Amino acid sequence: MLTPLLKVKRLNELAATGQLKGKRVFIRADLNVPQDEAGNITEDTRIRASIPAIQMCLDSGAAVMVTSHLGRPSEGAFKPEDSLAPIAHRIAELLNRKVPLISNWVDGGFDLAVGDVVILENCRVNVGEKKNTDELAKKMAALCDVYVNDAFGTAHRAEATTYGIARYAKVACAGPLMAAELDALSRALAEPKRPLVAIVAGSKVSTKLTILKSLAEKVDELIVGGGIANTFIKAMGFEVGSSLFEEELVPAAKKIIDKLSRRGASLPIISDVVCGKKLDANERATTKNIKDISKDDMIFDLGKDSVDEIVKCIHNAKTIIWNGPIGVFEFDQFAKGTETMTRAIADSPAFSLAGGGDTIAAIEKFKVAKDISYISTAGGAFLEFAEGKKLPAIEILERRF
Repeated sequence: MLTPLLKVKRLNELAATGQLKGKRVFIRADLNVPQDEAGNITEDTRIRASIPAIQMCLDSGAAVMVTSHLGRPSEGAFKPEDSLAPIAHRIAELLNRKVPLISNWVDGGFDLAVGDVVILENCRVNVGEKKNTDELAKKMAALCDVYVNDAFGTAHRAEATTYGIARYAKVACAGPLMAAELDALSRALAEPKRPLVAIVAGSKVSTKLTILKSLAEKVDELIVGGGIANTFIKAMGFEVGSSLFEEELVPAAKKIIDKLSRRGASLPIISDVVCGKKLDANERATTKNIKDISKDDMIFDLGKDSVDEIVKCIHNAKTIIWNGPIGVFEFDQFAKGTETMTRAIADSPAFSLAGGGDTIAAIEKFKVAKDISYISTAGGAFLEFAEGKKLPAIEILERRF
């Protein structure tokens, strides 16, 4: 069983007890935000989520350095598009102060006084970051008195800035975002109030097969949507036309349905779907019984009767874990299922935990963020934690506790 509240040092505790005053603090944040072709930030949720840790350190009289990865740079081969310059500019706006960007920072040599905050250029450009080399980790640990991991989105990776530095820093702790993620996930997964309902959606079963298997052993209701639902519809013996699905994983979907049934848990009945002939903003949406799907139909959403079954589950739930929209909600004619489900979760008094980029996009589209109990900024780490895996960046913080 997962520990309800993981034992890690927390930044807020160090701040409250004066342990940050005069100290050099190294924050590993997750500032990997989407940008357009011109390099302009198109969505800044992760940047805004990083500000409390930075402000806490500044308010406590510390000197602050912050780094993150951005994109997929090649180690030792910096390119202009890898730069955190747009992120540094946005953080400066949010803090209303100068925030210098420091390049070639691993060996130190840059100015940093109490009350300063600097951004350290893209950490994944540093040779040894992904392989978590001791040489790099020790150099980074020497830069600071306190290491803060506030990047839950990278907690499933053992890299120099997420794991190695935490081994060698004088003090290693979880930032407020990391701590909040751990508490919310533990609350939802370790000892959840029941009924526990999980919603897992997305284009492919293969990317979420392990989480589906794991949740099938824990939940009272498992709701599937998107391309994943198509594979389950096929497993139930119905046709899916030319919809996206994974033939080779139909047996795995059948096993998950059987596992739920043996436990007395269930998969809400999918009885109708919303189809089109092609994925297009102007494509006509047609609701069909799953027995009536044509060879050239593509399933883009769940129908009203199917969504009504999902809403019943949500109304009865005491805990809701949500990862993924159930339809192609980007197009309004295929968004009704996701919108109805999203609003049902928002209206529910249950503890609701939502995670993943598409999930956050749906929450923002339907403007219900304030009504979701906790929104995780993570994707892969969120799913691996839900599976019950020990995440390296959390494991090292527990060891340092």
